[in-house]
Amino acid sequence: MENQESLKEEEENTNTVSEEVVDETNSGEDQVQSEEESSNGESKEEVEEQTEEEKLAHELSEQKDKYLRLYSEFENFRRRSAKERLELINTASSGLMEGLLPVLDDMERALKAAESDKDNPIIEGLELIHQKFSKILKDKGLEEIEVGEGSEFDPEFQEAVTKIPAPSKKLKGKVVDVIEKGYKMGEKVIRYTKVVIGE
Repeated sequence: MENQESLKEEEENTNTVSEEVVDETNSGEDQVQSEEESSNGESKEEVEEQTEEEKLAHELSEQKDKYLRLYSEFENFRRRSAKERLELINTASSGLMEGLLPVLDDMERALKAAESDKDNPIIEGLELIHQKFSKILKDKGLEEIEVGEGSEFDPEFQEAVTKIPAPSKKLKGKVVDVIEKGYKMGEKVIRYTKVVIGE
């Protein structure tokens, strides 16, 4: 009987010990699980915050890119408009210059024809008018294209009216005579110089 009682006591003791061990392991597992859950919750929040920041940074870079493109397009438009306006002003005055060039030519011809009668007051008056007229045209940007006998033929500024046998070997393929003066405004040719070429 005593043996049975002692056995029962031992069994009860082992049961309580095993229950305590199971309780401890369960509580340890619960603690580990709760720690994992808390760490998972934190990492999810961090990931969400990072993705939110990345989205905002991406949107900001897109807006900056759009702004820079819009700004550069506006700058190009502004430059193009200014250039077109300047060209329009130049072409408007170049049309007027083209109309005035024959008058200038006629004045020069009249002065050349009256070279022998320089003491005549009418010729002196014509010379004064020619000088003033030429000065006004120069001030407005009109330039004479300088071409002389023996200069190289340049198709950008000159127009060959005809070819004649060259009076000398030096004038072969070069300008022999200038029939009509040429003029330009800035880089734009208003009238090409009409020349005769030696061959």
